[in-house]
Amino acid sequence: MRQKILGTALAGAATAILLATSPAHAAPAPTQQATPATAKAMHAQRLCSASTKKTVASCYAEVLVKNSTDLAPDSAAPPASGMTPDDLQDAYNVAGTTSGGRTVAIVDAYGYPNLERDLGVYRSQFGLSACTKANGCLKIMNQTGGTSLPSTDVGWDGEQALDVDAVSAVCPDCKIVVVQATSASISNLGTAANTASKQSGVVAISNSYGGGDLADSTYGAKYNHPGIAVTASTGDDGYDGASFPASSQYVTAVGGTSLTSASNTRGWSETVWDGAGSGCSTVNAALSAASSSGTGCSKRAMADVSAAADPSAGGMAVYYPTSASASTWGQIGGTSESAPIVASVYALSGNTSGYANAIPYSHTGSLNDVTSGSNGSCSPTQWCTARSGWDGPTGLGTPNGTAAF
Repeated sequence: MRQKILGTALAGAATAILLATSPAHAAPAPTQQATPATAKAMHAQRLCSASTKKTVASCYAEVLVKNSTDLAPDSAAPPASGMTPDDLQDAYNVAGTTSGGRTVAIVDAYGYPNLERDLGVYRSQFGLSACTKANGCLKIMNQTGGTSLPSTDVGWDGEQALDVDAVSAVCPDCKIVVVQATSASISNLGTAANTASKQSGVVAISNSYGGGDLADSTYGAKYNHPGIAVTASTGDDGYDGASFPASSQYVTAVGGTSLTSASNTRGWSETVWDGAGSGCSTVNAALSAASSSGTGCSKRAMADVSAAADPSAGGMAVYYPTSASASTWGQIGGTSESAPIVASVYALSGNTSGYANAIPYSHTGSLNDVTSGSNGSCSPTQWCTARSGWDGPTGLGTPNGTAAF
């Protein structure tokens, strides 16, 4: 089990580490190459506390750290091993593709007082246009659409930073709506997702969190939005069973890969990230679109598609908060990274009619099929081991342009 950073409980410790230095703007980070030894020597810790209740979500963001006491590695510049916007756009063949100003909604828990400031630092660092409340690119609201925002949780704030930075990286001209749930309960997060669906221009909603395998009959209605691509992370615990909302029949379940540069035609190589969640729902209906994919699940199978998630081999350079006032650069991954990446590709495609999770199953030739790696032991083997075609950790594969979305 990966070590976890307890969001609110460790905020004070993170503050003590960070207040000594105030991060500043730095020169642009170099283009991603093979994972440096420094990144491999570090390990990942979760930004949010893990929930033990099925109806309370955990966020799936993981930050690279040197040791268990290094809660918030202070850095004034993006880590050289972290994925940049140029890296992700190149890896997923969307460089030069624009959305025409479509909107991606981000659903997370708790407030993030410095979201707009920190997003500005990220976008400025990588030469992206400003995305602010004033210019109409950014909106932040509570779970019912109001302006009174929830209390702060530093761990979930880091999750939000990863999410908005990922959308900015893959779809720089996308507008962003952030809907902040009052707490991490699936009920409140679902209310936030439902509110996101009602916002003008929203074509995709990203959910980088999960609880237990919950029934659509009770919780699914708030994620049931035909015409909008609703994505959800499959989790960071490997082959461990289904997680809601990724186990819902209404969403696109997004798994995770390890992404590194390679001397092949594509220029990149992907394998299963061993932390990527996978499994079969015991309560929700199988996707009819997946009926010929050989999932081996009698009900809903995770995942549908995937993207970079390995914190040390594909994790993004992210500017994120370490206290209510201080922020820093770090390298962050988890399936919390892959869900907003895929949501952004849907926004670039503009093709979200009907249930968007069915679309990739009709365009498998337009995906990067991931055929190596495993996230555990299982039978049948496709639930945890990569193969040609569908497999649990990576679904049908990763974006290769927008044709499969």
